[in-house]
Amino acid sequence: MPGKVYLGLVYYPVYNKHNEVIATAITNFDMHDISRTARTYNIAKYFIIHPQDNQINLAQEIMEYWLQGYGGEYNPDRKEAFSLLSLADSIESVIEQISKLEGSPPVVVTTDARVYPNTVSYSFLREKIKNDSTPVLVLLGTGWGIEKNCMLQ
Repeated sequence: MPGKVYLGLVYYPVYNKHNEVIATAITNFDMHDISRTARTYNIAKYFIIHPQDNQINLAQEIMEYWLQGYGGEYNPDRKEAFSLLSLADSIESVIEQISKLEGSPPVVVTTDARVYPNTVSYSFLREKIKNDSTPVLVLLGTGWGIEKNCMLQ
């Protein structure tokens, strides 16, 4: 049985163009487009990962509009896509949530344009998802990429 795939968009810790670790801002685009993509590809849950309360509050307002407000009535497809979206303050809290839901921790795969010692191929991950029931958490970075210590875990 294939494992469930979860998706996380990381806003911290990520790099800026000066290679400094920062937190980027949540965008409406990230919420809407990735939620729709997650729904299209049967992702179990899509997490927005941000440590700052003001950013989480902004994301909650947007979610409420599409899940409980007029937005959901106006566009039921978007409401359905937003039903996959959850908010978290850290990568660790996402791993904990998935572990509780699935009964085991997920395999965490981080994405980056750079090659690391633990880099895996697309075909390797595709086969893992297809042939292994272990859940998989794929993390995407914002800014100029996820901080390297997250990549080497």
